[in-house]
Amino acid sequence: MLRPRAWTLAQSQWAADVAATAPEGRVLELFAGAGHIGLAAVAASRRELVMVDLNPAAVELARTNVDRAGLADRVSVRHGRIDEVLDDGERFAVVVADPPWVPSAGIGEFPDDPSIAIDGGDDGLDLARTCCDVIARHLLPGGTAILQVGTSDQVRALDEHLRQGGSGLRTAETRVFERGVLVELRPRVT
Repeated sequence: MLRPRAWTLAQSQWAADVAATAPEGRVLELFAGAGHIGLAAVAASRRELVMVDLNPAAVELARTNVDRAGLADRVSVRHGRIDEVLDDGERFAVVVADPPWVPSAGIGEFPDDPSIAIDGGDDGLDLARTCCDVIARHLLPGGTAILQVGTSDQVRALDEHLRQGGSGLRTAETRVFERGVLVELRPRVT
């Protein structure tokens, strides 16, 4: 299991900060892995958390971490594709997501990471785009999503995807770290 990285902990803190003023509702963690981002985001609150991941090993680790954190009464872990495991009517006040964002040609640079956890396709954004589409369908009005990607160029490409796709989301703020970038997504004001 990986140690949380600086921007990962920053993502948890940012999500916890926005959750303090977000509408009532649950938190959703997409591409949850072992669940450390979402668990840290809700630990000091009363919010419920739904974690989703496709990798069965990651789901098992997440369930173990939920139990160890003593949060099983308000955290559920779902196994499956992020665009298939949520009911149409489910809405969330805050979403955190760490989709694979390494371009396929560069995954060899990270030999300690399983390829399923980091391979984001040709430009590194295949799953991040899907993630944005899922967020657009499941974010409550007034809600916030905090998404992790690799570079500021990827943020610009996602912003273009959001504008062209009519998702109703916009990039609101970006925070750059040495080895990762966090981007805040909010509903587009019309």
